[in-house]
Amino acid sequence: MQVANVNIPVTVTGRHVSITEAMRDHAMKKIRGLHLDYPRIIEAKVLLDVHKNYQHFAEIVLYCADHITIEADTTTEDMYASIDQTISKIARRMRKYKTRMLKSHRPKRSPLKEIPEAVYAPPIEEEVEAEESEIEPLIIHQEAYRIRPLYTDEAIEDMEATERSFLVFENAKTHRICVVYRRKDGDYGMIDVAAAEAALGSNGG
Repeated sequence: MQVANVNIPVTVTGRHVSITEAMRDHAMKKIRGLHLDYPRIIEAKVLLDVHKNYQHFAEIVLYCADHITIEADTTTEDMYASIDQTISKIARRMRKYKTRMLKSHRPKRSPLKEIPEAVYAPPIEEEVEAEESEIEPLIIHQEAYRIRPLYTDEAIEDMEATERSFLVFENAKTHRICVVYRRKDGDYGMIDVAAAEAALGSNGG
């Protein structure tokens, strides 16, 4: 049983803050001290930032075996507290993964609400009004996004372990690109991209 994550590649990056050796060592020690044997951590990335009003932001992303990605972030008035609280969130999410793994070998799965595949297209009038009234947003962060083949319930499990508001994946059943997203009522919705394109095409014709 793995009791410590040793020799994990850990990258610590600073934005609007100079990374001291003490900060770097603290983050690396906390990550390598995660005493969990599942999921196995392959690589970790830490982003430290100082926002306006001296709010200290820490984001940690773990890339784990079995194509699992776990991420969390925290903002406090102290960088070390932000790192510690983010590590606590990460540890809770890792425990969720381990609990699911122990429960689901396999035939019984946690009951998940089935999501009907649907296409949502706003009326043309609403689109025009939105374009006229809103200022065009700026892209302030860009990242590579790996699309993985997943079943719908697996995509939801992935969402529950992160703070992302959506997930793009290849539906392992239909082999089509889909987007699952959080709804305001706490449930999840899903968009089938190919179906959406087909619907928009037929409306245009």
